[in-house]
Amino acid sequence: MDKSGYDPERFRRQGHALVDQLADYLERATTRAPMPVLPWAEPAARLLDWPSDFSAEPSGSLPELMARVLEQSNHLHHPRYVGHQVTAPLPMAALCELAAALLNNGMAVYEMGPVSTAMERNVIAWLGGQLGFPPGCDGVLTSGGSAGNLTGLLAARQTKAGFDAWNEGAHGGPPLAVLASAETHYCVKRAVQVMGWGAGGVQTVPVDAQFRLRPEALPDALAAAARAGRKVIGVVASAGSTSTGAFDPFEPIADFCAAHDLWLHVDGAHGASAVLSPRYKPTLRGIERADSVAWDMHKMMMMPALVTAVLFRDGKHSYAALAQEAAYLFNTDEPWSDSAKRTLECTKRMMSLKVYAGLKLCGTRLFAEYIDYTFDLARRFAARLTAADDFELAIEPDCNIVCFRYAPPGTAASDELQRRVRRRVVESGAFYLVQTTLPRGVYLRVTLINPLTTDADLDALLDAVRAAAAD
Repeated sequence: MDKSGYDPERFRRQGHALVDQLADYLERATTRAPMPVLPWAEPAARLLDWPSDFSAEPSGSLPELMARVLEQSNHLHHPRYVGHQVTAPLPMAALCELAAALLNNGMAVYEMGPVSTAMERNVIAWLGGQLGFPPGCDGVLTSGGSAGNLTGLLAARQTKAGFDAWNEGAHGGPPLAVLASAETHYCVKRAVQVMGWGAGGVQTVPVDAQFRLRPEALPDALAAAARAGRKVIGVVASAGSTSTGAFDPFEPIADFCAAHDLWLHVDGAHGASAVLSPRYKPTLRGIERADSVAWDMHKMMMMPALVTAVLFRDGKHSYAALAQEAAYLFNTDEPWSDSAKRTLECTKRMMSLKVYAGLKLCGTRLFAEYIDYTFDLARRFAARLTAADDFELAIEPDCNIVCFRYAPPGTAASDELQRRVRRRVVESGAFYLVQTTLPRGVYLRVTLINPLTTDADLDALLDAVRAAAAD
């Protein structure tokens, strides 16, 4: 076997060359050098660019391969990336990812990841404190909001079902359900279906004109679930819904949950980071009363994907989600130190390293300022849309997500027009934005998540939409 792949000097040469290559790329992307935000190609065409013609002998070079990867990827560090809720990660955090990948300390048990386990324990305590949870709070880091919401709901099921659902299964008691609005992320419905509750496992609650869950509609939703033979165990609220960025009113929802002995889970994947900003923390008033919260660091904390915190106000509930025994793994007197007891992953990546390093080396004020900048930018953009006579704003933004339509006077602002305009803008490479469907039709949608995006970029976006429509 050729062992030259483990040669430290070879790694040093490749590493220096790669960091130089990435730094050059970062400079081009962040300084608006001529480059498309997304180098558009149809999926079938892109598939042909990366054939599986692997040979038995080495071929090509890392710089050549990476040059092609960089050229063809979606450039999230470009200030005119205003698409999905995935941030332009801090380059320092990316370096931590490199170190984590090389060390490869999986975190099923403490012995395999001693440093990252200790980091995670203290990061979780700090995040819980920011939410306003008491000192007894606890939780884990896991791989993304889907896994995070599932973990929170598994704990809710075991705590509130009234039977041992983990061991007896979904049919060990009455059919279960949670209450959630139609604006709730699809992964919540996926989670309840994974748990075997079926399509009726989510009882939909109406929203108001701002797409926020209506607390006064919760009693009717609870009654409707009961008529369908379902035992409701909790409510799922959103801190920044995916479609519009709406924040549900947590105080009255928490009051309802307390009155009916229900679990309150908050999907704060996008918006929970607002607690770090003194200016925007009031948006989350009442979240400290939640039983569990899912919070993505790869959205509004500038971390590379994926890393999600699942936080429990009562720390003992963090052990309720999963209850596997494995004598070949778990043999510690400190239950918290074996991560696989509380997460879906066994070989969990060292995801705590980048979060801990970000907080320690960059300081917490950076993250508060980032929230302020992006949320403020969204409000200024909304004001600009309102002032323009050829655009229609869906709602005033709660966070940094803005939905709008191109609607010039005297023109039918059809859904098809919005789709075609978006496609034309994306294919041009000038911007990357997405779309969503609201009750009034298809809307263009931006997430102002790149801290390098400016008001001038957003002026240029409106001009690009106008030009695409005229074309």
